[in-house]
Amino acid sequence: NAVQGAAPVDKKITLTDAMPTRELGKTGVELPMLGYGGAALPKKWGNTLSSEDRVKLVRHAYDSGIRYFDTAISYTYGDSQAIIGKALKDVRDNVFITTKVDFWDLSKPDGRFTKVPRGEATRQVEMNLKELQSDYIDAILIHGTPGVEQMTVEQCMEVHAELVKARDKGLVRFVGFSAHHYFDKALALITTGEFDLCMLAYGYLPRGNSRLFSPETTELRNACLAKAHELRMGIVAMKVMGAGMLGGFGKKELERLPGAAIRYVLQDDRVHMLAIGMRFPAEIDTNIKALAGDTRYTNEDRALLAGVGAAVLSDENVKKMKVE
Repeated sequence: NAVQGAAPVDKKITLTDAMPTRELGKTGVELPMLGYGGAALPKKWGNTLSSEDRVKLVRHAYDSGIRYFDTAISYTYGDSQAIIGKALKDVRDNVFITTKVDFWDLSKPDGRFTKVPRGEATRQVEMNLKELQSDYIDAILIHGTPGVEQMTVEQCMEVHAELVKARDKGLVRFVGFSAHHYFDKALALITTGEFDLCMLAYGYLPRGNSRLFSPETTELRNACLAKAHELRMGIVAMKVMGAGMLGGFGKKELERLPGAAIRYVLQDDRVHMLAIGMRFPAEIDTNIKALAGDTRYTNEDRALLAGVGAAVLSDENVKKMKVE
């Protein structure tokens, strides 16, 4: 059985003046607009730093003013969460940690499943707490992929009910979900009014986890944004950099690219948080600098992204990506 949690009721995070802040919807939590995306931490996904240096990287994000840290149980099962937990253990009450539960039957060729195991969400909450070295989680999300993508809306709501029990026990403060595409299901979940926040794929490049958006998918994503905003949900943008497709760090001719990608999303004042994966301290510094400066989206930004976006979309590997 889950132990009684110790989630603080009126947690107040101390902010720096490093970048602008926004209130994360109806959670009422004020946070700097740049969040750290923990998918950038696993070695399996290309992070070349040692464990010690990855802990230092997360701490550098905190020391630079970042307060929102996103991770997941399936980010190579422990790597990302354990690093974030170790790096932030002594400042736990001054950060907002979001993690996820997900459900994927790997015994099936397409990774789908027909039933969510009863009690699995509760088990994963306890695993997350252990890996994060914490007695509470600020926000727990139903992972988009694997998770919402493979599940029905009804299955998602069954998981939601389990997460609400964890919230009632003081193990979790807020409940949400993420979505890379499948925005029809995301819209149905938002419309229930039962979720505190959502994380949606939203960047200059119209892409989710493994595919490019059709115009219809983009329209559905925009409907999700509108409904979530109407219901005062916290809205977190992911894929701001096109999941790495909009590279350019360290390349002089593209040094404005990260800032342009950030300013593109910042045009939408419904978005409260940008969760961006950052593998090196220089990436953290570059993104904070972009947020700390003039955040107006310029004609120069527009031209730069149009040129790079066209080049990315004409790449042979990108052309092979499914569009839907």
